[in-house]
Amino acid sequence: MRILIAGAGRGGLSLAVHLQQLGNDVMIVERDAAVAKRASEEHGIVAFAGDASDSSVLKQTDPARRDAVLAMLNRDADNLAVAMLARSLGARRVIVRMRDPEYREVYEAAGISQILSETEVLIGALATAIEYEAVRHSMVLGSGEAIAVELKIPERAWVVGRAVSEVAAHTAFPRSCVIAGMTHAGAVSAPRGASVVEAGMQLLLVTARADLPDAIAFFLRDR
Repeated sequence: MRILIAGAGRGGLSLAVHLQQLGNDVMIVERDAAVAKRASEEHGIVAFAGDASDSSVLKQTDPARRDAVLAMLNRDADNLAVAMLARSLGARRVIVRMRDPEYREVYEAAGISQILSETEVLIGALATAIEYEAVRHSMVLGSGEAIAVELKIPERAWVVGRAVSEVAAHTAFPRSCVIAGMTHAGAVSAPRGASVVEAGMQLLLVTARADLPDAIAFFLRDR
């Protein structure tokens, strides 16, 4: 994909490096010329020094030829300006990083549908990690009523050695829970009915937030 990122702060630059490593064609627009130069010299990323919220600057990056434009500046007002300018210049897809949740309605009123709130993501992940020690990673989904968690299965868990179909058919299996992925020895696979849960495996579970305690207890219960 051809991706344009407005803002090369710590988050923007880290994302740009990650996306480039995945094989994407990434360009950065950054106000600080020194930061833009460092991104180019240290990471080989095409970096344009300038203010992306300035229409004359953004126009030079040709947003219409990009598969996605990401607005990751420090102020929501600037991200809103970038998003609206990019759309007016023909961008097919615009994504914004929202800093202040009060801006959600403003973004939506401007027709921006892909809004990622770093505050909501951070709070959701930290709160879940604090509440449940066994959870490695987590992500709040939608309006917060659902959550995705990564859970490592200990050796003595009762689910070890059992097929996914057997586990899901158990009467205590939370009805809202879905086993979305299985990772073992670095290999990720999509679970099938005959897939077997192994000790040390990390399961990606998606469940209603209200069912999360039951889901964790279900999978970690000692045999």
